Amino acid sequence: SSEVLEAIENVIQGVLQSLAQKKAPVLTVANRTDWRNIEFKDSVGLQMIPGSTAKQIRSDCPQSARRFALMLKILSMIYKMVQSNTYATKRDIYYSDTLLFGSQSIVDEIINDISCMLKIPRRSLHVLSTTKGFVAGNLSYTEEDGTKVNCTCSATVFTVPSNVQGIKNLTSHAKFILIVEKDATFQRLLDDDFFSKVSPCIMITGRGIPDLNTRLLVRKLWDSFQIPVFTLMDADPHGVEIMCVYKYGSVSMSFEAHHLTVPSVKWLGLLPSDLERLNICKDALIPFTKQDENKLASIQKRPYIACQPLWKKELEIMAATKLKAEIQVLTSLSSDYLSRVYLPNKLQFGGWL
Repeated sequence: SSEVLEAIENVIQGVLQSLAQKKAPVLTVANRTDWRNIEFKDSVGLQMIPGSTAKQIRSDCPQSARRFALMLKILSMIYKMVQSNTYATKRDIYYSDTLLFGSQSIVDEIINDISCMLKIPRRSLHVLSTTKGFVAGNLSYTEEDGTKVNCTCSATVFTVPSNVQGIKNLTSHAKFILIVEKDATFQRLLDDDFFSKVSPCIMITGRGIPDLNTRLLVRKLWDSFQIPVFTLMDADPHGVEIMCVYKYGSVSMSFEAHHLTVPSVKWLGLLPSDLERLNICKDALIPFTKQDENKLASIQKRPYIACQPLWKKELEIMAATKLKAEIQVLTSLSSDYLSRVYLPNKLQFGGWL
């Protein structure tokens, strides 16, 4: 915490020095969303390059003066929380003065900018994100406040903890981790008692694009147990994008890649090549939209696809057919095909990429 307080004090000192010299204070933040500032490293994923281009948030410019003020406001809130060892969610910060901040997304962006500017992970700033992910299966742990969580003994779903760094005493006999894209599929596998029938496993879902806590938990489970991590996604560009976030990280959070990515993630399904192999009826597939085409084209150009020739082939199948499918398409074969046939076969015979 002394490191965080010192980093914030240095920023404020810079502002005061500028004012003493009768200059307009400026905050400098690395440009997080520019692909030119990102490099791909196989062992880490997408990470920010040292000396990347920066943007200046000036106090004397009408376009950025408001943002400058909001950054100082949130820096002061963080400083108080670190000093008093209290925590707040991004939502708490927004609701502390909704008129001032204007929207939740502005607060989220500024917190990420501050984290990047100070080169300090967001958790160390005492800012927690609201969790939307779920976890179930062969896992037990103790939360930071001493609450014991045991996912193993029931088909109950547990919310991903809001302070993943604080959890300890993780125990599991799981043979693998299964990341499921959607809540509906996750619930279906729970109803079918999948995680105890096939072999003990841990199931986790970010319910779409994963929030920070879900990504942190996947990483923590992988670090703790060193077991295979599989993904079960829709066979569409959106599903591929979500899988890439778990495996390689996202551009906007590339400055934290070392804590968030799991480069060993494997693509278990639903593969575009599975649709033909299983003779899925064409009528059950969904035609691409223009948005799907653009998303797929942008994924195909990304640096990490070049070192995944088998993924590349699957994306080419998708691009050629211009058809996509949700995991639920497997129910056209039988209602429990996913848990009874598809996943057990894939896991037994190595049907992943």
